[in-house]
Amino acid sequence: MTTAPLFLVDALPAAGAEAVLDGPEGRHAATVRRLRPGEELVLSDGRGGVAHASVVAAAGRDALSVRVASVETVPAPAVRVVVAQALVKGDRGELAVETATEAGADGFVPWRAARCVARWDDGPRGAKALERWRSSVREAAKQARRPWQPEVAAPLSTPQLARRVAEADTALVLHESARTGLADVDLPAAGEVLLAVGPEGGVDDGELAALTAAGAVPVRLGPEVLRASTAACVALGALAVRTGRWAR
Repeated sequence: MTTAPLFLVDALPAAGAEAVLDGPEGRHAATVRRLRPGEELVLSDGRGGVAHASVVAAAGRDALSVRVASVETVPAPAVRVVVAQALVKGDRGELAVETATEAGADGFVPWRAARCVARWDDGPRGAKALERWRSSVREAAKQARRPWQPEVAAPLSTPQLARRVAEADTALVLHESARTGLADVDLPAAGEVLLAVGPEGGVDDGELAALTAAGAVPVRLGPEVLRASTAACVALGALAVRTGRWAR
């Protein structure tokens, strides 16, 4: 039995009510997924609210009338993991945030690291690149049936990221020279873990010094060197096991 597809809405209807799913989500449900009367679906507000519903009838070409069976609120995870992902060239940046979303990232901070080949300016090109990340995260969260939609913040420089590190309950920076393994670092029982992932060229010595001075702990995943676009996903899997997220 397949899991019911999830669609994002601004506000959830009440249990027992009928509502119309329209707009881009309605179009996707009606014309792409081709949902038919009686089929089940899930509506989410992206903030933990979830409504379990079923299709009643078509409501035009690109909309569906649905009846809500029940509504629930899924609690936010006790440990929230925010990924500071260095900008990656081409579509690998979108791949990085897509896979990390599926692996459980709760938020993203695009990081303008020194060795980034990709450069996001403060104009239209940078805004377009940021929107691509946000779109990738949104679609990946829907694919993973996540009731909480990860946020993608505005990009930060290394000094700005260092200030963000100081605010986190725990901050980790993946680095090949680290002597501490991710499996050995202390994690909080609740709060925010900030995970910094460098670019393909690596985190340079000055950046590592700035982040560790702000409180970040350098860690490594293992003997292998992973791509910047896949490291966060692997680290998130390990963190999910250690924090009990995957036991839900």
